[in-house]
Amino acid sequence: MSLEEHGNHSDNDTDWYLHDCTFHLNKDARRITLFLLYLVVFVVGLLENALVIWVNWRRRHTASGVLFCVINVSLSDLMMILVLPFFMMEVTVGDVWLWGHFLCKVTNLIYMLNFYSSSFFLALMTLERYLSLSRPSAVCFPAANRRRRWLLCGGLWLTSFLLALLENVHVDLVQWDEPGCYLIPEHSLTTAWYELFFFLNLACQFLGPAAVIVTFNVLIARAIRSAPQGARPPLRETRLVHVYSLVFVACWLPYHLVVTLLMTSYINPNADHYSCRTMDALYFLYGLTQNLSLFHCVANPVLYNFLSKDFRSDLVSAVASYIPKEAQTGTAAGSPPDAAGKGGGKPASDVSTSHSDVGS
Repeated sequence: MSLEEHGNHSDNDTDWYLHDCTFHLNKDARRITLFLLYLVVFVVGLLENALVIWVNWRRRHTASGVLFCVINVSLSDLMMILVLPFFMMEVTVGDVWLWGHFLCKVTNLIYMLNFYSSSFFLALMTLERYLSLSRPSAVCFPAANRRRRWLLCGGLWLTSFLLALLENVHVDLVQWDEPGCYLIPEHSLTTAWYELFFFLNLACQFLGPAAVIVTFNVLIARAIRSAPQGARPPLRETRLVHVYSLVFVACWLPYHLVVTLLMTSYINPNADHYSCRTMDALYFLYGLTQNLSLFHCVANPVLYNFLSKDFRSDLVSAVASYIPKEAQTGTAAGSPPDAAGKGGGKPASDVSTSHSDVGS
């Protein structure tokens, strides 16, 4: 559910633009654009994240704390992808919700759960990588303490769930001209609740994780450059570390900028208003940037898995393990000894300088 949809049914008289402006949104263009973007994220993200979980689950008992975070990120993204068909159909039929009250609540809860958990685990992964390079004894997921690993993991999921629940309790199936799944807090809580929710979203999902990801990726890159010449990884590794930060910011910054501009008008009704044309553009951009933010479900598997030679090796080995031995006989003589072995590749550890090299 979008701010636009809530605003169109709001009783708050501060929504001046609903009375003073005539919107000229191209609904057909919006519907087609959002549907195609959802479709790309669903098809590509489903394949990528399913492969990542399948391959990494085979080596989940390794000592790698980074690998543990990678699995949780992919699990979070896969949950999000599995509910995308509902949003795709909602967009196709003109923002009409056809699947009842239960799925209205559940799909919103899963969306918000991914909204927070994916960012939390990416930030934790970056911190874990830095600690494994600079202070191996202080890593978040020590190999000898599995209980600490599961407690920290469960704590992040629980925190994400509670933050998601703050919105979900106000999401309901509402029947106006057509049934819709809307976010509608109680009228007496509207302004204060939106302010709280806005700042929680901004701080917990974007500013906090972004500060951790950018800061520790810079420290990782500095550690790489200061390594002895013989032990220094290729320049590509240093550049890739900065790409991690750039992709996270690129996925989420446009969405939060648009929401901030919309909330500025809502929270300060007595301030100078945006023009009707500006509001028209902001509502169009809200849906677009919200959709584009989901491309983190596509980017994360590539950055943190498929760029790793060891992950690709494990993927080939995993696929080869399901090929009948008779079919492998013809190529076995010309293959390296470990090429077709189940769970091939080097054992995972945290000493790699790159997130993508979780298996090195």
